[in-house]
Amino acid sequence: MSSDRISPASAPQAPPLMDRAQVGARLRVIRKKQKLTLKQLSERSGVALSTLSKMELAQVSVSYEKLAAAAHALRVDIAQLFSPSTENTGAVQPTAVSSAIDNAAGYSTGNYEYHPMAGDFPGRNMTPMYARIFARELSQFEDYIRHPGQEFAVVLSGRVRIQFETGESLSIGCRETAYFNSAIGHIYLAESKDGADAEVMVVMSNN
Repeated sequence: MSSDRISPASAPQAPPLMDRAQVGARLRVIRKKQKLTLKQLSERSGVALSTLSKMELAQVSVSYEKLAAAAHALRVDIAQLFSPSTENTGAVQPTAVSSAIDNAAGYSTGNYEYHPMAGDFPGRNMTPMYARIFARELSQFEDYIRHPGQEFAVVLSGRVRIQFETGESLSIGCRETAYFNSAIGHIYLAESKDGADAEVMVVMSNN
């Protein structure tokens, strides 16, 4: 984060994290509102029924990939799983919205902590997201992350290696960027020599 946002007398606040029980409860409310069973949502989203059940019961933290797949199958913006105020109530389309990273509710998977941004802009064609990268080894992941669309990332602090399932990788540092096809399996890894976490801003297209 830029130094002009930090007062000399205070350290930067960490963005708030959602309890996974809150995310699971919102997923359940949206599914029930659409009169869908877990089995039907599983068939639509491609996410295993057992995983969806554990998500709703807050028994497991899941990746962005699975949350996004469930949101897409429910035809809602993923931001609605983090804040009920993002639900489209028929309000007039705004010209622009503004949000602060420090206030954006997020979700931790253990390897990443991610915070969807600008969720109150209805009918978004892109999903911007602030993320903190904790993981440093491929072995920390069960599989590569894949989702439809394209992805743009800019490093805010630290250094990041984006490893692709093709065997290719890309190492980028602060103020450097990457743009890639997010349907190709990929993983973000922090690789700062001092062991620090990395911060990135990512923008994903929705298809």
